[in-house]
Amino acid sequence: MHAVKPSSFCRSCTANLRRTSHRPRAAVRAGSSLASPKANNFAQYFFHNDRWGPLHRSHYQDASPSTPISQALTPQSSTIRAFKVSETLTPRRLLRIYAELSKSRLTVLVVLTAMAGVALSPLPTSLPVLLSTAAGTALCSASANALNQLQEVPFDAQMARTRMRPLVRRAISPLHAAGFAVVTGVAGPAVLWTMVNPITAFLGAANIALYAGAYTWLKRRNVFSTWVGAVVGALPPLMGWTACGGQLLPSSSYPIQLFLPSFLSTTTLDLHLIDNPLAPLALFMLLYSWQFPHFNSLSHLVRESYAQAGYRMLSVVSPAKNALVSLRHTLLLIPVCSVLVPISGLTTWAFAIASVIPNAIWAEAAWRFWRSGSEKHARKVFQHSLWYLPVMLGLMMFCKRGMDWGSWIGVRAEEHEEDVRE
Repeated sequence: MHAVKPSSFCRSCTANLRRTSHRPRAAVRAGSSLASPKANNFAQYFFHNDRWGPLHRSHYQDASPSTPISQALTPQSSTIRAFKVSETLTPRRLLRIYAELSKSRLTVLVVLTAMAGVALSPLPTSLPVLLSTAAGTALCSASANALNQLQEVPFDAQMARTRMRPLVRRAISPLHAAGFAVVTGVAGPAVLWTMVNPITAFLGAANIALYAGAYTWLKRRNVFSTWVGAVVGALPPLMGWTACGGQLLPSSSYPIQLFLPSFLSTTTLDLHLIDNPLAPLALFMLLYSWQFPHFNSLSHLVRESYAQAGYRMLSVVSPAKNALVSLRHTLLLIPVCSVLVPISGLTTWAFAIASVIPNAIWAEAAWRFWRSGSEKHARKVFQHSLWYLPVMLGLMMFCKRGMDWGSWIGVRAEEHEEDVRE
């Protein structure tokens, strides 16, 4: 090998060689660009100070040789390349920011689950009630999400997946965001109270308090926050159920009834008894248990980011137990779908058979996640959760008790015409 003259190195390389000359050989090898050291789990979300390099005065055209660097970095210098003028809040940009504050995708999911409660209810409803329930639920969800972001600005700034939220990047002022949260938080329950009923309005207000209050406060203090968050996600279908006038608690007028299979029961229940308080419990348990494998698998994938921001999530404190909880609730969904849902009268017993395959697929993925604890299987569980809920709700609507699909497609009408001709 030919010797390399020291003069052939640039100043920064010479400085680096001087710093590493006193290190052991293994340390120098780890610092080589050809080596592939093990990635740091928690520091990868931030730039180290050394990566920025020395400040060169040539970057700032209006800084003379005698000007201190601190003065050259002042906001008054119009030629600073890192300085960016804030965009004007046009109505279109403002609507986009409001959608980000509301976590629009999550809000849409909340509204859809509330509408599922309306669709599965045996009681009649009207279009104004349906639209008011959707609008009030969306406003409540928007307020809860905005209040959540207001409290977590310094923590969202430390996580890679949340550092571009509007309050973190200062696209909107905290006062403006607080006003949006207050307006939607008042308007949501008000719409539900006046256009639907007080019970639905109370559930909407309770959802705001639980999510923006108890859940947000517990996230940095106790792993129990996941259980509180699961309650928040399970309330929207109950809002849809009560919007149609359904009962949540049993009473003398609405006792609990068990809809057994036809080969086990010879009695026929009256139509008014189909408003069974056991039905909203089945809806609640379906959404409640679904959230654990859905959220726990996602939190396992971003657990380093949660740890960076100081959140006490189960995936950070105990990854093994985090996977175990996911497995427990995927297994719990099997009796919920195969027994509780049809016995409550929400669906026929055909749903118990149709739900076996989706539950088996998700349970198998959760079992592999529990056995291996790998990100590959955690991602598989999360991907299954995305199709599981719409598939199961669709099957429930298809197998809804009292739903005559034959009349919808004209089969029963043709049979009736044939009977008349005979």
